[in-house]
Amino acid sequence: GIGRAVAVALARGGANVTINCNSSKAQAEEVAKEIRDMGCKSIVVACDVSDLKAVEDMVKQTVEAFGRLDLFVSNAVYSDRQLMVDADMDGFRRTIEVSMWGALHGVRSAAQQMLQQGQGGAITVISSPHAIIPFPTAMAYNMAKAAIDHMARTAAIELVRSGIRVNVFHPGWIDTPGERKFFTEQQLQEGAEGLPMGRMGTSDEMAH
Repeated sequence: GIGRAVAVALARGGANVTINCNSSKAQAEEVAKEIRDMGCKSIVVACDVSDLKAVEDMVKQTVEAFGRLDLFVSNAVYSDRQLMVDADMDGFRRTIEVSMWGALHGVRSAAQQMLQQGQGGAITVISSPHAIIPFPTAMAYNMAKAAIDHMARTAAIELVRSGIRVNVFHPGWIDTPGERKFFTEQQLQEGAEGLPMGRMGTSDEMAH
């Protein structure tokens, strides 16, 4: 979805791209090939972002492959949907581990590398309106997104004097494969008609 579009858009701008995945390695390799076909370099690193050591290793592999790290996009996410009182706590914790801790691990590891390079950089944290709107059945996801909003703001303050920009943005309802986990095509179509633009956003729009 959004991650794929971001990777391709960065390559169109001339960037070499490391693609992180966990279980979807075949899809990630397809994107890497698409990027290489554009004339840029791309590697795939399969790791669970809730594991700090694995994320740190991913940054090391990026530097080994490309020589430096200038841009980082935090996009990994996991979400289960249940009412809080009925929630399976394993899924609840997994949502927090990936969507909150995973974002912190990436931002921290990327910032450490950028500081070591001493030439600035840019970090983008993809959050959600869930950070502000208390959507029912999504408490863990709501909590995680609210946390990473403040994480990004704090990181921006801490890193600004080193020339590292940190931005956070909230995609609205975007037409991605992930939405099919929770909604039917009919529900997506009907819901999109009630949006201000009369349609869902696209991953390409988010990438730009």
